[in-house]
Amino acid sequence: MAKVVVGLSGGVDSSVAAYLLKKQGHEVIGVFMKNWHDTEFTISDDCPWEEDSKDALLVADKLGIPFHTIDLSDEYYDRIVAYMFSEYEKGRTPNPDILCNREIKFDTFLKYAEKLGADYVATGHYCRKWEDNGVFSLLAGKDPNKDQSYFLCQINQYQLSKALFPIGELEKSEVRKIAKEQDLVTAEKRDSQGLCFIGKVKLPDFLKQRLNEKKGNVIEIKSYWEGFSRELKADEEYVFTESDGKTIGQHNGAHFYTIGQRKGLNIGGYKEPLFIIQTNTETNSVYVGESEKHPALYRKGLLIAAENEHWVNPDEALEIGETKHYQCRIRYRQTLFGATLQKMEKGLLIEFDQPEKAVAKGQFAAWYLGDRLVGSGVIE
Repeated sequence: MAKVVVGLSGGVDSSVAAYLLKKQGHEVIGVFMKNWHDTEFTISDDCPWEEDSKDALLVADKLGIPFHTIDLSDEYYDRIVAYMFSEYEKGRTPNPDILCNREIKFDTFLKYAEKLGADYVATGHYCRKWEDNGVFSLLAGKDPNKDQSYFLCQINQYQLSKALFPIGELEKSEVRKIAKEQDLVTAEKRDSQGLCFIGKVKLPDFLKQRLNEKKGNVIEIKSYWEGFSRELKADEEYVFTESDGKTIGQHNGAHFYTIGQRKGLNIGGYKEPLFIIQTNTETNSVYVGESEKHPALYRKGLLIAAENEHWVNPDEALEIGETKHYQCRIRYRQTLFGATLQKMEKGLLIEFDQPEKAVAKGQFAAWYLGDRLVGSGVIE
């Protein structure tokens, strides 16, 4: 049997992961990662990490496994939080959960576990791995409503070789049933909401700790804007100026908004909801369109810069000029859609089978063959 360090988050998923590993006969150590210093910002009276840490300790005691707490807040700030602020300031939309898995759970935390003599690290992710002749694949979780493979889209071969996902073959209802049967304190605990590292804080409130509010115009672009007559290429998008539409209100800073967002503008008087179709942080402008069918909400494709291209198995990377059809998604829980990837010198061009809504720069696109996640990259 192996020595396994489990990232106990204080939630039901990692609790059951630890239980299953011990039941299988492994030597299990529970470790809680503290990724946040409350003294950094004063945002909320809540201290969710303290409650989570106590629950993780109670689970470890119940299972009879050693328990450690490791403070990774400095690394988390340097590698995740600072990047988030930088990206939002540029008008992009980063995904901290994906970065956390790449930079913290399967890098810094993995190295810590290896110093403890661990053969593997385990998490409560709903995904699976498969090995074939020393090559590792990342597979979607069996529960289609909880599949979290997208959040692990940046994992590499070494990280995957050292990872275990004990609940990947289970559905959420089965996980809760096991936790209840074992009388774990987390059995009926609600899944965490909000930012992955700080909990019950809304993103705009968090961003305001570093990014200043700055009044700017909200401009409506009509669906019959004359520029829509031009056919766009797969990696192109419409570019608006304030003269292309009508100013209908004010916002508090273009960097607080993202493509596809329809809440937070507080502008009424429209039959259909207003959706953000573009932001410009240089001019501090936010462009909106009425209804989710607005033509500017949809794109034919996207580009991933060569330096941001990632393949779980590097041997599957496309050669320049090569094309291949995959199933893709550009956000968590999105239904997979067909797309053709073409390798170019400047990166990967992803052309959708059908136009897709709300393609946000800074987010991750991931591509699959069946239920196997093949690669991913940051959207330009």
